[in-house]
Amino acid sequence: MFALVAVLSLSGCETTYYSAMEKVGIHKRDILVDRIDEARDAQQQGQQQFKDALEEFRAVTEYQGGDLAELYDRLNAEYKDSMSAAENISDRIESVENVAEALFDEWESELDQYSSANLRRDSAQKLKDTKSRYKTLMSTMRRAERSIDPVMNTLRDNVLYLKHNLNARAVNALKSELRSVDHNVQALVAAMSRAIEESDRFIETLR
Repeated sequence: MFALVAVLSLSGCETTYYSAMEKVGIHKRDILVDRIDEARDAQQQGQQQFKDALEEFRAVTEYQGGDLAELYDRLNAEYKDSMSAAENISDRIESVENVAEALFDEWESELDQYSSANLRRDSAQKLKDTKSRYKTLMSTMRRAERSIDPVMNTLRDNVLYLKHNLNARAVNALKSELRSVDHNVQALVAAMSRAIEESDRFIETLR
């Protein structure tokens, strides 16, 4: 069953995937919690990766002689790892959105099944409150995601520049970029910290 579920998930058949999961007792709310957990973990890992890239960039600017090509290789490797981390974060956020939309659609459609007006009203209010908290969560996540672009753009520019100018003058040029890279990474880490905290708060309301 779990092998089947994995295949269905990879194929993008989200509706079929949710149905298969429900058959084994795992509902959309559970999947949403798991995916928010995964997005939070991706952001935590991303924070560390971007910090590592910053340290490698700083190491290049502190070059005092030796094999500059080796420093470039290390910086380029950090840039590629950062790119993978950024893609993983975006994918995880997208997966949260997919299941949240399915959950809210299902919740909305099932309100008409109530025969008790009081229970229907209470459920409708809970749906409204959950949607509001979710909107705050996604806004925070997307804001953190957007903070990745300035970091990646600056890293890419400087990696490319160093690639074609492996000399001391290139290092001096990169030194002037360090403050900008540092600022962008710090802003990114702070934005992701806020998203991580918001994720924890949202998960607590679901549990």
